[in-house]
Amino acid sequence: MSIQWADADGIVTLTIDMPGQPVNTMNAAFQRALADTVTRLEQERDAIKGVIITSGKDTFFAGGDLRELIAIPADRANECFRMVEGNKAVLRRLEKLGRPVVAALNGSALGGGLELALACHHRISLDQSRIQFGFPEVTLGLLPGAGGVVRTVRLLGLQEAMPYLVEGKRVSPQEALAKGFVHALAKDTAELMAQARAWILANPDARQPWDSDTYKMPGGSPNTPKLMPMQMVAPAMLREKTRGNYPAPEAILCAMVEGAQVDFDNALVIEGRYFTKLATGQVAKNMIGTFFFQMQEISAGKSRPREIPKWKASKVGILGAGMMGAGIAWANATKGVSCVLKDVSAEQAEKGKSYSAKLLEKRVRQGRTSQEKAAETLGRIQPTASAADLAGCDLIIEAVFEKRELKAEVTREAEQFLAPGGIMASNTSTLPITGLANAFSDASRFIGLHFFSPVDKMQLVEIIRGAKTSDETLARAYDYVQQIGKLPIVVNDSRGFFTSRVFATFVNEGIAMLGEGLPAALIENAALSVGMPVGPLAVQDEVSLTLSLHVTNQMRADYAAEGKPFVAHPSTVIVERMVNEFKRCGKAAGAGFYEYPTDPSVNGGKKYLWPQLEQLFGKKDVAIPYEDVRDRLLYIQSIETLRCLAEKVLESTRDANIGSIFGIGFPGWTGGAVQFVNHVGVRKFTERAEQLRGLYGERFAPPSLLQSHARDNAPF
Repeated sequence: MSIQWADADGIVTLTIDMPGQPVNTMNAAFQRALADTVTRLEQERDAIKGVIITSGKDTFFAGGDLRELIAIPADRANECFRMVEGNKAVLRRLEKLGRPVVAALNGSALGGGLELALACHHRISLDQSRIQFGFPEVTLGLLPGAGGVVRTVRLLGLQEAMPYLVEGKRVSPQEALAKGFVHALAKDTAELMAQARAWILANPDARQPWDSDTYKMPGGSPNTPKLMPMQMVAPAMLREKTRGNYPAPEAILCAMVEGAQVDFDNALVIEGRYFTKLATGQVAKNMIGTFFFQMQEISAGKSRPREIPKWKASKVGILGAGMMGAGIAWANATKGVSCVLKDVSAEQAEKGKSYSAKLLEKRVRQGRTSQEKAAETLGRIQPTASAADLAGCDLIIEAVFEKRELKAEVTREAEQFLAPGGIMASNTSTLPITGLANAFSDASRFIGLHFFSPVDKMQLVEIIRGAKTSDETLARAYDYVQQIGKLPIVVNDSRGFFTSRVFATFVNEGIAMLGEGLPAALIENAALSVGMPVGPLAVQDEVSLTLSLHVTNQMRADYAAEGKPFVAHPSTVIVERMVNEFKRCGKAAGAGFYEYPTDPSVNGGKKYLWPQLEQLFGKKDVAIPYEDVRDRLLYIQSIETLRCLAEKVLESTRDANIGSIFGIGFPGWTGGAVQFVNHVGVRKFTERAEQLRGLYGERFAPPSLLQSHARDNAPF
């Protein structure tokens, strides 16, 4: 922190510019520097007129140092609490300095950065769209622990503060001005500093609103009659959303309401206690490790061959204008990449383009884009029935139905139009890439790009490296995925790859439990209770029972061709009966494990479990512990993920965790399918897996990789 001490007007300028770091963070070094600076300001208060706090970086302040936080164990909770209270005490001394303090926000202030700004009497921001303000702590299992909860509640009121604290909503400078997070905007740095100086000179006796004898909380105190309904409903709404798996939102709500009922300084203590409980808990460590550090590693290209120069696709071809192809076209067009959307007829190709048109129309209605920009985006999609229009594409993605013969046919047709040195990709979810590459003349330039449906909402892309895929092709595929704003993970070729293979275990386990006689509603609700976004039976309906049966039959044929024995999963017989005996093929067919009423008078038009399931599969004498139902759904996915690691389908726990959360909806509170093992503890996880193996089958057998980690008690 550099200090320009009192100038001719008696104004001190503190510039935060932490050496060796791209952004300013609230680490131990900063905390010491700030404490020393505040002490000096207090000592020389009579010689100064005010203080301006600004940044020497492009951002103002990025928040707490997560490397320090994630390292704090539970048995050091008292030490953590003292540290947090010490930091808040320094900010409290700053805002009670007796001289005006202005935050000159030349960049984004998130988390601890916004907390520092809120401890200033006046806040001025550059009016730039790149700048954001907010508290992202809840997304990492934490709460703002440097006074952010207390000050935001007292600034905005309980109800108005909830989206920013409980949900982590971020705002632009214009929105921050409207809400009161900042008091003024400036067009450039010179005006920013001039405004700050002028305000200091005009407000020599500045103090925080909550330190005034006349202060009243906006919207009323918690015991205000109009706020009582909100306080009664909010906890129930939160519990419905978190299922009790995410402690941070509930802790934030408690800190908000409890803190609003006491004086400011005691409210800070309440906030500090809740922060300490979260920071020393395992869920926050899971979420910080995965959503912050491992996400950073993926953004930095840790799974990408490093020696290959960066690459950008200029023109992309997409074969197949169905749901997936149309979604891939949207992903390209919205990121400025021109694409050719080919199908068997011009009509089908136009239909695929209309998918993007509808999404853009919605954005225009919502004011998220202009009519001109929407038209420009849509113009990047060229629908066609002619393969010749693919000429010049440096990347062609095949996205047709999961049939080897069809994929081979369209690949051969398109290859002749690929630009020299261009790469070919398949959007298959299950078929091995090495085999599909046989239809292409140069297998080194063939790769898998597995998008997830719906593409406009799903962030992940699974990049599958075939046996002959080159490093250059892998690097280009990685760059392309990032170019269109998606999240890449890299896996090696195998049947089902990683995400489809692991997700199938979740779905199959749920169906197997139905076959054992457990109530369908119990299975679905158990999945939701552990944090899966939907139940296994609902998922099976979405992907279609017919498709699953087709995949099983294809695997059976492949095993036979390879001379290997094929052992069907216990769920297979249930799927076969649903399709062949009851003609219930899934949501698209209008009937599966669920009913899909078209009449709004039937269950409000909402889907509901097929009542016949209980009669056909239910068994009155079957009952297993609810904990077993929950564990079976999570453990089976983690065990299969560890098998993928052992077989080198996956090469990093990073890609395993990110892929499981963003690809198959593995609960975020766990930190991912591998981190869940660490969450439980490798030895306890192994022991529990052995119990499940004895009760429910060999599929729960701990892989050798897990057993070796358990012997050494070594986390992944």
